[in-house]
Amino acid sequence: MAEIVIENLRKDYGDFTAVQSSSFKVNDGEFFMLLGPSGCGKTTTMRMIAGLEMPTSGQIYIDGEDVSGKPAAKRNIAFVFQMFALYPHMNVRNNIIYPLKCEGMSRPRIKKKLAEVSKILRIEDILNRPVGGLSGGDRQRVALGRAIVRDPKAFLMDEPLGALDVEFRERMAEELRALHDRMNATTVYVTHDQLEAMQMGDKIVVMNHGVIEQFGAPQIIYDKPVTMFVADFIGSPSMNFLRFPGKVTPHDTSVLLGNHTVEVPLQLAACEGDLVLGVRPEHITLSDNGAYRAEVLASEYLGTNQIVTLNTEHGQVKARVSANQTVNTGENVGLEFNSGQITLFEEQSEKAILSELNEGVLEDG
Repeated sequence: MAEIVIENLRKDYGDFTAVQSSSFKVNDGEFFMLLGPSGCGKTTTMRMIAGLEMPTSGQIYIDGEDVSGKPAAKRNIAFVFQMFALYPHMNVRNNIIYPLKCEGMSRPRIKKKLAEVSKILRIEDILNRPVGGLSGGDRQRVALGRAIVRDPKAFLMDEPLGALDVEFRERMAEELRALHDRMNATTVYVTHDQLEAMQMGDKIVVMNHGVIEQFGAPQIIYDKPVTMFVADFIGSPSMNFLRFPGKVTPHDTSVLLGNHTVEVPLQLAACEGDLVLGVRPEHITLSDNGAYRAEVLASEYLGTNQIVTLNTEHGQVKARVSANQTVNTGENVGLEFNSGQITLFEEQSEKAILSELNEGVLEDG
């Protein structure tokens, strides 16, 4: 397996720029996620890494070698597509070993490789079956097997679970991550599903309109988003935004939200004007003692907890609270925020105001 380094990668289609000056590194053996909405440039980035698209500018290094101008066949990577791309006239066995036959590998070696891969994927019992009659999960395993059998330097996966139903996607996501750990493979995985990215990824690149918004470990991206887009895109429900005019100076530990003082992480930068206080639903507590008041609009029961929608003077918020807490529609309640988990944004730029607790985020990108 190999390290992948992307430096100032750009892709233009005429006047349209699909990817703008992207830079990041995928460490050897890492499960790396390219995450973002449709049209954000994540698939184009992957296709450039694969050699299916040539970059307009920038460099791509795989295992230390500059492959920016090399075709896909010269990069020794394996690509797994969303729609499997299996050969319908072949059985499972022949689908998996087809790349090895094309390379002219000897029969004894092919047999050995097939046995190894089928054992890893637990598909020994279906090797002689036609692919047309297989379930979606088994077809995905066959597609993975055809990629694994080549011993590539890296695996590139473009939404490989997108065609599966929700329940089966969750199970296959667990299996895919376990497979990755057993093989210690370098994997780049494209998805628009933030839950999938958080569940499987070691590192995540969040893209929007061809730009990398943030790059880092899942927990850092969730806890300390550096833009409002990341804060809104990651999390279910997403981060709440309370907009207010205000002023922040270096070393401030609180802001004035209306007539109420709210404690925030120690600020390292100054900002004045329209601000946004960001707080996740699980960091809001409903309390009779809370000075900041809100009206309960609705409650959604989720088993062990409930999502309560509230109306405040600065906009609607959602709070994740215990299912045992009694909440009545129309009730006036007090809100308390976990001050250590608040992120302040400048509304015009939609960027986070740096604090002592999220300063390290920028070290990842």
